[in-house]
Formats: sequence, C-alpha cells, structure tokens
Amino acid sequence: MTEVNMKKPQSGTVERGMYLLFTLVVVVLGWIIAAANTGIAYLTLGMDWIPISTGVLGCFVLAIVLRFLHCAWWLAALSLVPALFVLVGSVQYAPEAALDNRGVRENVLITDDRAGDGNAHHRFVLTGRSGKLEETLNHDGDFPKWKVGDRVEVVSDPKGVVPLEAASDIDPDSEFDTLVMGVVGWTGITLLAGRRGFVRRAAGRRPVLDAA
Repeated sequence: MTEVNMKKPQSGTVERGMYLLFTLVVVVLGWIIAAANTGIAYLTLGMDWIPISTGVLGCFVLAIVLRFLHCAWWLAALSLVPALFVLVGSVQYAPEAALDNRGVRENVLITDDRAGDGNAHHRFVLTGRSGKLEETLNHDGDFPKWKVGDRVEVVSDPKGVVPLEAASDIDPDSEFDTLVMGVVGWTGITLLAGRRGFVRRAAGRRPVLDAA
C-alpha cells in the first residue's frame, strides 16, 4: 500500500502545518458523511436500505482515510465503534422526526397477533375509532411489549411513507443524540490519529502490514 508523502523534499521532515490541515480535512469529512447520510435518509423515507448502504460505505471510506492519516490501522478499526452510532442515528432520525412532526396519533385496541414462524415476528392487528387499521404494529423478536387486548397509542404517517409505530417508541431527540455522539467520537479519534500519525511519520515508522 502506498504511503501518503508528507515530507519536505529537502529536509526530510514532516511538515506540521500540512499535517494539521490534512487532519482538519478528515474531521470535516466525518461531519459531511454524517450530515449527508441524514439528508439521504430524509430523501428516501420508507427505503431504509438506501441510507444504510450509503452510511456503511461512508463509514468505511472514513476508516480508510484515517488509516492514511494515522499511518497505522488500529485507530481506523476503532473508528467503527462511533461509526455504528453515526449509522444508527442518521438512519433512524429521519423517519422518527417525520412521524413526530406530521404523524397522526390514535389510541387503538390490539385485536389479533399474526405471529410468524416460531412466534418471532409479531404483526399486531389494530382497531381504532373508524374500524380496523390497514397497517399493523410490528415487532420482530420473541418478547413483544404488547399482547392482544392491550390498548396502545400509535402514530401513523398520513402520507403512508413511514411505517406506523407506537408513540412510546418515537424519540427523534434520542436518535439525534446518538448521531452527535458518533460524530464526536469520530472527531476525537481523528484528532488523535492526526497527532500520532505526525509523530509516526516524523520518526519514519511504517504500518506493520505495509512492511509485511
């Protein structure tokens, strides 16, 4: 793998100003990836696979750039932890914010449970003031919070784009906090990678995998 050349041709020392600029560019890149993926999630409401795909791609792009910045792999691998927060927050914030802003709230009665194989995929049939709802309240797992006969407040999208959810599960502020925590984590790791990368390059050290 080719190393990024950040040495002065005459002195052979790493230029501190250029390295600081490179570090700040990578910081901004992380912010752009997070913001762009949140925007993509807004534009593709109801198609979560799109922001999930672009988010995963963006997270790996940042990890590769961090490897060049740090001149080693372990901080790049560590960046995948806040990347998970960025991915979850950017994908989930948009639909929850849409339901919170334009959703219609209704108190309904659970009248049936169309459980799938092994009772792991629950599709609760709902009845409201105007009769049976077209949408079901879904829970993928063995231990749902609801059962037949329960009353629950749900929020539905009048445009029919975002799936119906229980009102208690809608918390866009929490998803935004998750996104911010991921971006803060990325920023901290990037600054550390810039510092350590500068020291490593100044000392002429190379990644173990490159030497192999």
